[in-house]
Amino acid sequence: MPLSRPAEREHIHTRTVTCQGFRRADGLWDIEGHITDIKTYGFTNHDRGEIPAGEPVHGMWIRVTVGDDLVIRAVEAEMEYAPFSACDAIAPNYENLIGLKLGPGLRKQIRERTGGVHGCTHLNELMGPVATTAFQTIFPILAKESLEAPEENDTKPPRRNPLINTCHGWRSDGPAVKRISPDFYTGDK
Repeated sequence: MPLSRPAEREHIHTRTVTCQGFRRADGLWDIEGHITDIKTYGFTNHDRGEIPAGEPVHGMWIRVTVGDDLVIRAVEAEMEYAPFSACDAIAPNYENLIGLKLGPGLRKQIRERTGGVHGCTHLNELMGPVATTAFQTIFPILAKESLEAPEENDTKPPRRNPLINTCHGWRSDGPAVKRISPDFYTGDK
């Protein structure tokens, strides 16, 4: 159900975040994020001159390459549109994220490596949806493949579902975990 009918208002700004997940031929995964900020009015920018209505103020990309273990193997960042001419100089710093694991504590580690003057607020924000997209891309495929090859998994202990306790729906004592990952269900049995 959509939101309720709003009060009378004027549209001023649109932020769009798009993320896509890809399985590579080499077995790794590419997760790409794109963020744009667009105004409904034109304005003058010191570095870019006149920015007309509809032209992005921010248009930034990031590609994170991870393995099945969600450890970052490579990062590429690009700034197609930025408010200052110096912004794109920081893009190579995102290689400092190599070695981090997508999961708990990621935001703090990103701030430590690319926070403040060592990074871009917009690219750092984009890493949240990128990480979520990685989970949405990778885990369903690995789960499906695991079910298709059960004999390989019969001798291994069940792998913890990394989504457990990440939100209300995935709480360890909830109906979804009881149904999907019963080995890790902590509610009444």
